[in-house]
Amino acid sequence: MLNRWQQHVFGVIRDGRTDRSWQPDPWFIAAVVFLVALGMLMVASASMAIAERQFGDPLHYFLRQLGYVIAGTVIALRVLRTELATWQQYGGWLLLLGMLLLVLVLIPGIGREVNGSNRWLPLGVVNVQPSEMAKLCVIIFMAGYLVRRGEELRNSITGFIKPMALLALFGALLLAEPDFGSTIIMVATAMAMMFLGGVRLWQFAGLMVLAVAAMVLLAVTSPYRMARITSFTNPWADPFNSGFQLTQSLIAFGRGEWLGVGLGSSIQKMFYLPEAHTDFLFAVLGEELGFAGVIVVIAAFMLFVLRSFDIARRAEQGGQLFAAFLGYGLGLWVGLQALVNMGVNMGVLPTKGLTLPFMSYGGSSLLVMFAVIGLLLRIDYEAPRRSLSAGGRS
Repeated sequence: MLNRWQQHVFGVIRDGRTDRSWQPDPWFIAAVVFLVALGMLMVASASMAIAERQFGDPLHYFLRQLGYVIAGTVIALRVLRTELATWQQYGGWLLLLGMLLLVLVLIPGIGREVNGSNRWLPLGVVNVQPSEMAKLCVIIFMAGYLVRRGEELRNSITGFIKPMALLALFGALLLAEPDFGSTIIMVATAMAMMFLGGVRLWQFAGLMVLAVAAMVLLAVTSPYRMARITSFTNPWADPFNSGFQLTQSLIAFGRGEWLGVGLGSSIQKMFYLPEAHTDFLFAVLGEELGFAGVIVVIAAFMLFVLRSFDIARRAEQGGQLFAAFLGYGLGLWVGLQALVNMGVNMGVLPTKGLTLPFMSYGGSSLLVMFAVIGLLLRIDYEAPRRSLSAGGRS
């Protein structure tokens, strides 16, 4: 019965019929299910106090997150049933869509301002964060560009400048919100994809220098970014103002010790740690589940990234370059964003407004992450099968 259920859920339409011979990578599915399920549990734990105070319902955020997971599952299955050639064909239009959304969020009266940032588009009962969709659109477009213009990228400076101009435009729109964290993730992922695409080493090195110089310039010329950096280097110098969020996060990790204080027993989530169920969910997890829980979550993200790379590698070996570049880009994106979020929570990186993929509360991030799951599963489906003699899946 379980096998029939798997075939029904994961069966992919081919020529109007369902292909039931394919089975998804079990380790990939295990990593996704674990991260989403643990994320749901931690959102419930971290948000009960604030949900009770704001809405009179301690399960308010948990139930909304559950709704996002259900909707995300539908999206993942829909994406899974869409051929990769379709995404490649419409990559340019998706890029324009992402750009349009980033422009709309900056228009007064359309975009919604929260905590001094214009990052959301209000759509009735939900708020959409265009930056999440924009990052996905850029990765899909870059994968197609590396296939169409691969020779030009490797042999001509113009092939290198074109995507850089697009990244600069998207970065400018993101910084206008401002969303420095999403800008870093988007640029870093696109640069890594170009490196995999065979860009000349001196061009890549020059781009790295320019990117670092630009980030330093942005930090120095922006008072609030400079304040974040200075508070990050020594949060205890001003623990009740600029260093408040980081000091509370560090206290949470300190209280967790080896095995944690127990699920639901966090003190820092009781209005001490701001954004406990979103950007700083990992700190609450560290407090309640301790060092052991932190290591398990890091291992789960590593497993997700490694399986994503393995899926992309098989596509590359089969000559499916668009699928390969897309798989590498998606895996890099999730891994980098998880790394930055965890680094911010643990005080090794300056504070950035980035969610922990699959786990933090937030509809836009979670729905886009489920689209990522659908894309990676589609790449796995279209990639050449492993042979049983090689010890893999047939």
